[in-house]
Amino acid sequence: MKVIVAGFPKTGTKSMNWALTTLGYKVYDFPENVYLLQKEYKKMFHDGWCAEDLQKMYQGVDAVVDTPACFFWEELAKAFPDAKIILTMRDSEEEWLQSMKNLTAAAEGNIAMRLVDTLSYTQWKTKRNLMNTMGMVTMGWQPQSFFARKYHLNEQMLKMKYRAHNAYVEHAAPKDRFLVYKCSEGWGPLCEFLGVSVPDIPFPHKNKAGSMVAEALATFPVFIRMQREAMAATALLLAGSSVALYYTVKLGPTEVCRCLGNGLVNGFDSAVTFFKLK
Repeated sequence: MKVIVAGFPKTGTKSMNWALTTLGYKVYDFPENVYLLQKEYKKMFHDGWCAEDLQKMYQGVDAVVDTPACFFWEELAKAFPDAKIILTMRDSEEEWLQSMKNLTAAAEGNIAMRLVDTLSYTQWKTKRNLMNTMGMVTMGWQPQSFFARKYHLNEQMLKMKYRAHNAYVEHAAPKDRFLVYKCSEGWGPLCEFLGVSVPDIPFPHKNKAGSMVAEALATFPVFIRMQREAMAATALLLAGSSVALYYTVKLGPTEVCRCLGNGLVNGFDSAVTFFKLK
């Protein structure tokens, strides 16, 4: 591990991902942290961790950005004592909060994301195993109900968490390997801190106004897989509904209910017999 980006989500983390990737670093961002390391982070939130756990998790990875890694920046810094620490920030906590609200609004308004949230097994499992717990512990984020249409943002809690996080990082980070950075500063301070040459391309500015939601759905492999799961689930639901409607019209509601009831009873009896034989 060479670089630990300790800044909260919506402080330019997607821009940092692209910038560090452009500079030749292998970066783990939110999708890699949450979906590839889901079991490891679940264990960390429930049972704790040690330096060896983090070293194993990020073996071969050059840089980490975004949640949940940013909340473990200090532990990562101890596990990788040569890694440089970058605290990305916005100009104000109000600007940061508005950016968070833009992101949730973009997610709420994206039909594909709503389908993924409701019908993707991968997303359902990830929320159950990690994301709901992580949101509550790190940012006071209320878990959504299954059919929730809007994210619940406790704005006062979020600002307090943001303020406390930034203050602690500035206080506790080793000064000889620490940089406070805003993406609006461009390549200069970042490349000087990392000791690398400035690329001959503009500094990337990603995820403006929550635009990363649509981009992630279109380009990130894990989100593409979840969309396929949601589409498959939708097709099964439509097929099942069509079959149920056909037999309801053909046989009548009473007969259909009787057949379903018999099927459930027979299925239960078969399961009991199976487990007795086991």
